[in-house]
Amino acid sequence: MRARIIGAAVLVGAALAVVASTASGGTQAASSITVWLQTDAQATNWEPIVKAANAAFQKDHPGVAVNVQYQTWGNHLQKFDATLAGGSTPDVIEMGNTEMTKYMAAGAFQDLTSEKGSIPNSGTWLEGLAASGRYGGKLYGVPYYAGSRVVTYRTDLFKKAGIKVPTSLAQFTAAAKKLGTQNKQKGFSPVYIAGTDWYVAMGFVYDFGGKIATQVSGKWKGTLASPRAVAGLTAYKNFFNAASKASKTTDESHPNPYTVYAQGLVGSMLGPAWFSCCVGDEYKNATAQFVMPSHTKGSPMPGFLGGSDLAVPIGANKALAVDWIKAYTSNSSMTSLRGIGNIPNTTSLLGNSVNERAAKRSWFVPTAKNWVNVENGNILRNMLSQILTGRLTVKQAAQSASDNIASVLNG
Repeated sequence: MRARIIGAAVLVGAALAVVASTASGGTQAASSITVWLQTDAQATNWEPIVKAANAAFQKDHPGVAVNVQYQTWGNHLQKFDATLAGGSTPDVIEMGNTEMTKYMAAGAFQDLTSEKGSIPNSGTWLEGLAASGRYGGKLYGVPYYAGSRVVTYRTDLFKKAGIKVPTSLAQFTAAAKKLGTQNKQKGFSPVYIAGTDWYVAMGFVYDFGGKIATQVSGKWKGTLASPRAVAGLTAYKNFFNAASKASKTTDESHPNPYTVYAQGLVGSMLGPAWFSCCVGDEYKNATAQFVMPSHTKGSPMPGFLGGSDLAVPIGANKALAVDWIKAYTSNSSMTSLRGIGNIPNTTSLLGNSVNERAAKRSWFVPTAKNWVNVENGNILRNMLSQILTGRLTVKQAAQSASDNIASVLNG
């Protein structure tokens, strides 16, 4: 891994001053900047987008080279940790949106709040991505691109049952019941959802106006026991009981939904759009996708967006890094990214594809430094298991989870 190159005009004896100044937005002369992107951007249809952004950046910064280094999801965080320890961070780094909080909380990224207004489409960013780049009321990550969650379904079974693509949760529930009536084989699930798949369940919570947690005067408060959140959890319970025959107590990877789908035991499944890749050869030509419908007819249910953000590490040349990010997230770049099948970072450029319509409403987990402990502690999974098995009422389980979440996040 090559270290970031500081400008040749900068004296070695002033290196520490350069790092301090660039960390606070300094504009020292530099001969190059280093950008870390994931290997996805090396694809033949993606690489021209990177090159076009580099050219646009260099038009405004003649003589400044852009050194793009491609990383892999498996080891990029380990390499980034090493650059932080060695003071050789890249100027721009691509981060998965779920990776951001740990590094924002640790102070690894520079504050971009004052630059937000000058970054393209900052007023129309996809909320599920934008939320992942905010911490403590400040902006540390710029949304890059996203992937949505949709319903993947068997077109042959829907056609046989006379079911049209549902546009409301009530219609989808009715469709699930009809599929269940017409497909009696053992283990068949009209809508395959693992009971403790909290990514799905929280979509219901946010659809009814609830939240997982919120900050009040600097303290985190669990809000799953609020009336709106309880309404969402109740709707999830009702939908699961009507539609899914999956286990009420295991997660979405034991087994993977698409594995069950490929066995011919699924009428539809809810998950990332890429699930369509793994439906099995027998059902590939009888598979399509639609937006998970809200309880409000004609609206998508909020989904958890996967995706990436762009951040500027501590010690990087902030001014040049932000200018490169502006070039790479311009309307031109976002339009090109959309053209190769990605979801752009702004609602203003969303089209009418299933994935794009699904991305119009999205949510993200609380950006708290201890959120990972909520996940590792299975607080949400345990709550859903309690609700679906009837061990606790929805209100009781939600209150217990809220109390636990608040304790962990404030811990």
